[in-house]
Amino acid sequence: MKIRTRKIVSTICFHTFVIALGVVMLYPIVWMVVSSVKPSNEVFKNAASLVPSEFVWKNYADGWKGFGNVSFATFFKNSFFVTIVAVIGQVASSTFVAYGFTRVRFPGRKAWFTIMIITMLLPAQILLIPQYIMFMKFGWIDSYLPLIVPYYCGYAFFIFLIMQFIQGIPKELDESANIDGCGKFRTFFQIIVPLALPAIATSTVFAFYWKWDDFMGPLLYLQSPSKYTVSIALKCFADPNSVTNWGAMFAMSTLSLIPCFVIFLCFQRYLVDGISTTGLKG
Repeated sequence: MKIRTRKIVSTICFHTFVIALGVVMLYPIVWMVVSSVKPSNEVFKNAASLVPSEFVWKNYADGWKGFGNVSFATFFKNSFFVTIVAVIGQVASSTFVAYGFTRVRFPGRKAWFTIMIITMLLPAQILLIPQYIMFMKFGWIDSYLPLIVPYYCGYAFFIFLIMQFIQGIPKELDESANIDGCGKFRTFFQIIVPLALPAIATSTVFAFYWKWDDFMGPLLYLQSPSKYTVSIALKCFADPNSVTNWGAMFAMSTLSLIPCFVIFLCFQRYLVDGISTTGLKG
């Protein structure tokens, strides 16, 4: 009886803790969504309240109009273009490099791997000035090239993540493919990539989140309002010299979260999948 009572108490405590933690994590999002339909002068006047005095759906229409004769549809289009193109290059190149480090023996492999790991230790801030000078000499300022091209050179964190996953794939599969006449490239595309989908999907989700939320890159390299991404456009709502339209800002912030939720829903099943090794059984 005592053991059963302890289990019940333990279960109640566990679920209470999880629910409380969930409330703490979700509260900022709920607050932002509620603030998106509040009058602007009420957003911070009664910030703790999650019940608006009136629902101002006009905030979404005002926010969508944008500024400088550029609507938020343009900002979303810019963000989608930059994010999708950059993520494809980042994940594809990282997967290819990870395969090379784990399955291909070449001179200096350990040295190059060490250099790659060292780059993970460098703070991104110390590279801002050298990169800006380099891209300025290339004539890439006020274009999307600085926000896209570097991502086609791989990303150390994703390379390391995918490497750990590929190392768990039995090498017997590579040997069987080699016996059947498959070269390195065919083995990579037909065996490694399908089995490494969970790691690739995880990298894709993180890459999309980080690129979609990137603020510093567009702030440094984009000068024309028509090229702004969503992260920069949201900041433009805050005007220290006049009244800030908080309702419209939070309305567009709420819409900017939708792509992140969609990406998570599309890839969530891959995030929990393991490698299927049924082909080695029997």
